[in-house]
Amino acid sequence: MDALIPQVRDFRELKVWAKAHDLALATYAATGTFPQSELFGLTAQMRRSCASIATNIAEGCGRDGEAELRRYLSIARGSASELEYQLPLACDLGYLPCDKHEVLTSEVIQIKQMLTRFIQTVSPPRRAGDRRLLADVRATDG
Repeated sequence: MDALIPQVRDFRELKVWAKAHDLALATYAATGTFPQSELFGLTAQMRRSCASIATNIAEGCGRDGEAELRRYLSIARGSASELEYQLPLACDLGYLPCDKHEVLTSEVIQIKQMLTRFIQTVSPPRRAGDRRLLADVRATDG
């Protein structure tokens, strides 16, 4: 896997980063019409979430080793999940037209899928016992 890492060090060459950047631009534009009373509330939260996706991809590419890259890709995926919730909230509050919500949500989901695949690509291979352990944890989860 080490051969993969030097090829992805320039985050601008990654499709997932480009899509995350485009999503950030679209989210900033969409939140520009939110009420002034939300400037320090939902507007700021959504802007932070969407910017965090591309930012963490870029930061992960600037770090040393696969473990750190995975960590930042995981953080980016978490930020995408935040935005995935904030979009329907904005729609339900009447701040974001539902058609815009659907388009942005579709983009977020696609980015999350791309991040998941990227994380799997830079993850060490699983041992056979790992799946059994995961099944045991799920079985005891209440």
